[in-house]
Amino acid sequence: VIGSIGYKTSSIDTKKIALKMLERNIDIIVFVGGDGTARDIVEVVDKKIPILGIPSGVKMYSSIFASTPEDGGIVLKKFYEHRLVREGEILDIDENAFRKDRIDIKMYAYALTPDVGSLIQSSKEVFYSESDEENKKGIAKYIVEMMDKDTIYILGAGTTVKAITDFLGLSKTVLGIDIMHNFSIIKYDVNEREIIDTLKEYPSKKFKIIVSPLGRQGYIFGRGNQQISPKVIRMVGINNIIIIATKQKLKITPYLRVDTGDKRLDRVLKGYRRVVIDYYEEKIVKVI
Repeated sequence: VIGSIGYKTSSIDTKKIALKMLERNIDIIVFVGGDGTARDIVEVVDKKIPILGIPSGVKMYSSIFASTPEDGGIVLKKFYEHRLVREGEILDIDENAFRKDRIDIKMYAYALTPDVGSLIQSSKEVFYSESDEENKKGIAKYIVEMMDKDTIYILGAGTTVKAITDFLGLSKTVLGIDIMHNFSIIKYDVNEREIIDTLKEYPSKKFKIIVSPLGRQGYIFGRGNQQISPKVIRMVGINNIIIIATKQKLKITPYLRVDTGDKRLDRVLKGYRRVVIDYYEEKIVKVI
């Protein structure tokens, strides 16, 4: 055990322990956290030694995280077998934009990380082009036309899902989970407990979940929408999940992924699923 910490910790503790590890000439730093922790560590170690993130934070957009906690063990084993490394991007959300409910992801640094292919996730990519925005409008129009006013919709995070509420002239939290009923938002920025309470509050209603994968990473659950927990998914039912994505996003995200933390549920969610990609246009995409 290196160093010690108090009851309350901060980024200062992360930086201190990273420096102590660097001074001990260790082979690799393995940490549990999200993009904020990655930024703190790389600020100290730069590219002197490789780092590997085990995904457990709220934001995990950087390309130094294992695809799943289980993959982290395989990555570490392969690293010690071959000692191959590559540069990974350290990304994080701009806090000023976040406070204005806007997604603006910045690249802060490069870090060394094990080179083991798809066992390490890609960095998230945010798309913006006029054609992509028109594509989102087409998806939104199709979803709205298919909506039932008596169904309650759990709306995931991201600008593609937000396009649905924009089409209806409603406000939505870009990075949060909102709940819509009868074409109105009835609850904003809900957590898991609030979603479950809503499910229990309306036992006779049908619920559906609408989500969009993270660009380039492909996660539909387990990244950026942990509020939609395994319990919530089971209560709603896997047949009541609607996946939407623009054509450009799927062009560089050929597969979808899940990492709910519940391996049994992940296995059920894997396979081939329909994805709405435009107005009256769907595509079959594999979830791996």
